[in-house]
Amino acid sequence: MVDVSESALEKLVGLMMEGGITPETHNLRVGVTGGGCSGLQYEMDFDDNVNEGDTVVDLDAIKVVINKPSLLYLAGTVLDYQGGLNGKGFQ
Repeated sequence: MVDVSESALEKLVGLMMEGGITPETHNLRVGVTGGGCSGLQYEMDFDDNVNEGDTVVDLDAIKVVINKPSLLYLAGTVLDYQGGLNGKGFQ
């Protein structure tokens, strides 16, 4: 399915707290849409809804929600966060 590294998990929970939301009330929604250089663009956002057909991955500290069309592209993906001198961000 989809996995989240420890560093990404810590950053995501921190971002939620900064935004005044919690992992108990909101999920991490990840998806793929058309666009970008390779024809695909990845999206991440916090969402308090789970729609019919969504897949929910429960990682204890946070739940990841993926819509059905995106699941094909994201299967086996590991979300990581790098905070080094070469740049910060999710990969």
